[in-house]
Amino acid sequence: MFNKFIAGILPYMPKKLIWIFSKRYIAGVTIQDAIRVSKKFNTEDIKVTIDLLGEFITTLDQAEDNKNQYLDIIEAIEKESINGNYSLKPTMFGLLLDKDVCYRNIREIVVKAVEHDNFIRVDMEDSQCTDLEIDMFRKLKEEFPKNVGLVFQSYLKRTLDDIKGLQDLNTAEIPISYRLCKGIYVEPEEIAFKKRDEINEHFLKDLEYMFQHKIYVGIATHDKLLVNGAYQLIDHYNVPGHMYEFQMLYGVTPELRKSIVEKGHVMRIYVPYGEQWFAYSTRRLKENPQMANHIIKALFVRG
Repeated sequence: MFNKFIAGILPYMPKKLIWIFSKRYIAGVTIQDAIRVSKKFNTEDIKVTIDLLGEFITTLDQAEDNKNQYLDIIEAIEKESINGNYSLKPTMFGLLLDKDVCYRNIREIVVKAVEHDNFIRVDMEDSQCTDLEIDMFRKLKEEFPKNVGLVFQSYLKRTLDDIKGLQDLNTAEIPISYRLCKGIYVEPEEIAFKKRDEINEHFLKDLEYMFQHKIYVGIATHDKLLVNGAYQLIDHYNVPGHMYEFQMLYGVTPELRKSIVEKGHVMRIYVPYGEQWFAYSTRRLKENPQMANHIIKALFVRG
């Protein structure tokens, strides 16, 4: 109840106060902030994926603006020779307003990435978007087989079936590419696992299927139990280093991140930035009130 109370009142507090917490997890407001953070990770032999904050827009003009911003982002990042790729949320480009407009917007961004031999990761959002995003990914993957990937969330009960349903797109020459995460959106019990042990169990089942079927996977977790489980599966299936990577959010579990890198595994950090940082932070807090404990520490322990 205390966590929910904190989560409820923080959106009404001054932005400067919320930034004390948020700056640990968000690169900043401008593309230069993202470039600065990304370059630092690159010096540590860590790759990045750049994400402009924003989702669930209300007008197609916003979708057009977000598309143009992403085109500029790719030009800026490539000019700086950053070792990284790009993540995006389809609802930023009008998915729930006009799926055809959304597809055209994202396709234009993928074309720009292809010009630089780079890659776009299509994020998975809440369950109202799942079928739409899978359909969009299939269409993009058929046209740009090397340059697009998708995200799957292990807490959704449908996930393994969805992975199997896309196997016709997976080839030895060009493996399909997924990010596998637990999932953060609040979903009804009918469609989502709720207990941590259940979610972890299905995370490892999904991961094992990917390894068995030669799928490239970004193992996106901060859970030490899942990291150790991934190590065991990698050893058991003798997965080559070019067929997986670990992924983490900016600012989360840096010691665990360091240990993974020291063991010689590829690491990629999700680097979010943008003017929508406040909405992103407060929305994530409402979705996951347990984060309130970290905020209290940030505000009162770290000053």
